[in-house]
Amino acid sequence: MSLLKCIVQPHNRGRKYRPAPFERNNNRVVPRRPFWRRLFFGEDGGPLVEMGFAVPMMMVLVTGMCAFGLSLNNYIELTSAVGNAAQYLQQTASTTSDPCADVATGLKNIAPNLGAGSISVSLTMTNSGGTSTKTDTGTANSFSCSADKSYLSTGGNVTVAATYPCTLAIYALPYGAQIGRSCTLSAQVTEYEY
Repeated sequence: MSLLKCIVQPHNRGRKYRPAPFERNNNRVVPRRPFWRRLFFGEDGGPLVEMGFAVPMMMVLVTGMCAFGLSLNNYIELTSAVGNAAQYLQQTASTTSDPCADVATGLKNIAPNLGAGSISVSLTMTNSGGTSTKTDTGTANSFSCSADKSYLSTGGNVTVAATYPCTLAIYALPYGAQIGRSCTLSAQVTEYEY
């Protein structure tokens, strides 16, 4: 209450109040300190200063966890897409006319959140005796190898490998600088033709 901190001066008969030259601290009356001493040596703003130090560190931690979580999600999606594309090629080996296009279609259908133009695909087909191997590379957008159907034979194997770029950027700074690193996610699956 303001009345506790002010006293009535006897010479002006209660019409005006003046701040008391003392303040209460733990039920003791102590002299009131000047403003500049309260500003620089008081403990009233301690929690605010602590929060000013702690909040930026917590924001970096939370943002880093989110960036890592997105990269981990992309890795799981890429691994799943590569496995499903290889299984799809195994199922359609006898009827396909373009095995690379089938792999690209399987990748794009299973991993819609990944940019198809950024997925680098490698398809390695080995005949049943293991004497002949054919490898084709490209991106998931334009991956075609229609002349290579002869390598899909019973007893052979097909290896589908894919890479996808990722960036573990915590904060993007001006002029292209970043706090974080760039990385490459990769997955590979080998299926045997029946």
